[in-house]
Order: sequence, then C-alpha cells, then structure tokens
Amino acid sequence: MPTRSSPAAARIPRSGTALLVLAGLLWGTGGLVGSLLASRTGLQPVAVAAYRLLVGGALITAYAAAAGGLRTVPRTRAAAARVAVAGVLLAVYQTAYFAAVEATSVSLATLTTMVAIPVLVTVGSAALDRRPPTLRAAGSIVIAVSGLMLLLDSPTSTSGNRAAGAGLALLAALGFAVLTLDRRAPLPGLDRDAMTGLGFLTGGLLLLPAGLVSGMELPPRIDAVGAVVFLGLVPTAVAYTSYFAGLHHAGAAAGVVAVLLEPLTATLLAVLLGHDRLGGAQILGAFLVLVSIGIQQAPTRTTATS
Repeated sequence: MPTRSSPAAARIPRSGTALLVLAGLLWGTGGLVGSLLASRTGLQPVAVAAYRLLVGGALITAYAAAAGGLRTVPRTRAAAARVAVAGVLLAVYQTAYFAAVEATSVSLATLTTMVAIPVLVTVGSAALDRRPPTLRAAGSIVIAVSGLMLLLDSPTSTSGNRAAGAGLALLAALGFAVLTLDRRAPLPGLDRDAMTGLGFLTGGLLLLPAGLVSGMELPPRIDAVGAVVFLGLVPTAVAYTSYFAGLHHAGAAAGVVAVLLEPLTATLLAVLLGHDRLGGAQILGAFLVLVSIGIQQAPTRTTATS
C-alpha cells in the first residue's frame, strides 16, 4: 500500500539538504568578495582564484588532518587521479568564474553560471544513470532557468563585455558540473574532506605559476588580507565542505539547491551593499527560483508492500 517514507529514512536526505542550503548561502558571498579583492588590490582573476583555492585548500586539509582523514588516504593511482581531476576542474571553474566577473559583473557572471549548471548536472545525471530525468525534476529545472533568466535582466547586467563574460561563465559552469558528477561515486578509503582539501590545493598549485606572473603581491592592509582570509574560509572551506557532505547524503541532483541559492544570495547582497534595485521581473525571477527549490524538496510518496 502507498506509504510515506519513515522519519528515520528521511532524516539523512533532509540533513543533506540543510548542508546544501548552507553552501548556497555562503557561496553567494564569494563573487562579491572576490570582486572587492580584485578592485582593491589590482589582482588579476587567476591570482584571485589561486588565493581562494590555496587558502581554502589549506584550511580544509588542516581540518581533515586534525580529524585523522589524511591517515586513511590510499596511495593508489585511482586516488591520485581523483585528486588531480578535481584540481584541474576547480582551477578551470574558479579562474573562468572570476574572469567572467571581471568581464561583466558579479551578478551577471553568477547568474549566467547558475543558469547553466542545473541543466548540465540534470542532463549529466540522466546520461550516467541511463534514464531520463523525472517529470518533476525537469519541470523544476525549467522553472528555475526561467527565474534565473528574469534575474539576469538586472541593472548590473549591461556593463562590460557580455559575450566574453557569458562564454567564461559557461566554461565555469561546465567545470563545476563535471566536478559535481565526478563526486557521485566516492572512492573507497578516500576521506571526503581530505579529498576536497587536496583537490583545492592541487588546483591552487596549478594556478600558482600564472598567478605569480600576473602578480600576487598583497598590500599590507586589513581589507586586502581580510578579503583573502574570508574568501578562503567562508565561501570556500566552509561552503564546499558543506556542499560535498550534502551531496554525499542527498545525491548529485539535490546539489541544484545550493546552485540556485547562490545567485539569490549574490543578488540580495548586490541590492543591500551595491545599491542595486530589483524591478518586478527580478522579483518574479527570485520567486520562481524559490518555487523550483520547493518543488525539488517536496516529500515524495513511496510504495511498499505490507
């Protein structure tokens, strides 16, 4: 007979969703802080991305080491390949994203990236699972993309080189989507936090030569140093640790929750701190994104034999 899933069975996915919500909210601060860091110091996007990955990776790795996660890292080619792939994808994603921010604006780069990621993750999950997405999943993505497209019509979306910014944002979205799908199947013996920290450090080291060439000198000012620490800690170390833990509990498809909350947070911060204004279309877009999240997280009925 049809029954609702038990509270015990639902507890783990719900806790995973809470972690994804936290990740999305914290991610929303990353673009703004990265843009602030670049404008105050003159750092190029590759240098900002390198700082984010290196500081965030060092913090996550230190946490994993304190928890004993580094002791269990397998010394195998599979583990090394997983870390290397994560590092490359993170380097591509972060550099392309901050370059898109520089080419256009925080809101346009964030929204364009987040329009593409849900579609790419949904299509990728369907291809890997060899089955089409459910009607509810497809419908929620359509609603989310519609809402994000309305949010794209923002006051800050007219500045800069939109074509270059859109291309860079799509490249960032592709890197993040592949990273999300690559983390679907955990590698036995590889601690999740250790994997995340080592992947970030690898990505940062890959970007370091280009960052040094472009210039990575920080002025000895509290705003510059504070921005680097905040960027590495809040939207990176805490947010990504929460995100990958949420994926582990709730699955790759549920990661769209964090992806959709990031542009909402970034847009709200742009309004509160950047004195941007939202029109009726943007308010409707934000409402549609929230509706999409609600559809994805609505409880489902399962059938069981008694």
